[in-house]
Amino acid sequence: GRLIAVAAASTFVALLQLPTETIGSRFGGIPRGLPLPALPPLSLEKAAAVFPDALSFALLGAIESLLSAVVADGMTGRRHRSSVELVAQGAANICSALFGGICVTGTIARTATNVRAGATSPVSGILHSAFLLLFMLLAAPLASYIPLASLAGVLAIVAWNMIEKPAFMALLRSSYGDAVVLLATFLIVVFRELTEGIVVGFALGAVLFIDRMARSISVQEARPLSAQRQENGDERPVIADDPDTVIYRLSGIFFFGSAATVGTVLDRIADQRRNFILDCSDVPFMDSTAANVIEGTLRKAERTGVRFIITGARSQVRRALYQHHVRPPRVMMRASVAAALDTIRTERVP
Repeated sequence: GRLIAVAAASTFVALLQLPTETIGSRFGGIPRGLPLPALPPLSLEKAAAVFPDALSFALLGAIESLLSAVVADGMTGRRHRSSVELVAQGAANICSALFGGICVTGTIARTATNVRAGATSPVSGILHSAFLLLFMLLAAPLASYIPLASLAGVLAIVAWNMIEKPAFMALLRSSYGDAVVLLATFLIVVFRELTEGIVVGFALGAVLFIDRMARSISVQEARPLSAQRQENGDERPVIADDPDTVIYRLSGIFFFGSAATVGTVLDRIADQRRNFILDCSDVPFMDSTAANVIEGTLRKAERTGVRFIITGARSQVRRALYQHHVRPPRVMMRASVAAALDTIRTERVP
């Protein structure tokens, strides 16, 4: 149907001499051959000028290609290899540029059309490229008569059919943040340009992600436990009501987005007891800002004579703490809360 529409529009424009731009009048037609491969003129100034657009199109191309591969997996029951897809796309774009071509990407429209037509392997994509090459070599003069308005209509129909309306509405209803990112990206792409839409969408998405991660951190008081060794040598945690010990457990990613909130809580409780245990076993990551907050709490504990013990710190968390001088002998490091309580019980508190 789309081919018939383009052919009919081209015929009407040619016969009626309608004053509308065609591929021939706007671009001079389609070349009937490929230029010899050559490196484009490169300079540091040109590289710096095109880098933002190149990064945007690289991200967009990668996302679009992988999304197309996921759609194809759902239609065929197969599983794609994302690394192979991205490497192949990068090689194809480099080779295309050597021949004066523009960047390309896998698209859902062509992929879904191929699968519905019976395609079962990447050979269908190779044949698609071969047919385009034959069209350029044999039918390029006819393409000069195609009006740009007809191509715009075809693109509008293709874009409308590619929109996943249920997914669009689901994102609008899912959360306020997702709706803002979706609408901002959609409206900027439509009314401004693609590059600005991508940059704004990624920026808003990053801010939304940071906000959600900051809200995921929690600081909760834990009941004190101690380790009681049994006859077989195993340690069994038991309740140990120690009025001189307070235990708080951190849960979630501890980074700059949540450092202020956590720091306020830790400052209130660091000088309440003689022993302060901070359980970090549920903290998978800690950045330098968060480690600096822990160091500030440690300084306050040192001024008030409180023993500070950190338990369950993973290797990455331990490295971040050591870089901010949160290390023995200033602070005790123990594998678990039970081990820390056992140390408090057996050692004499100064």
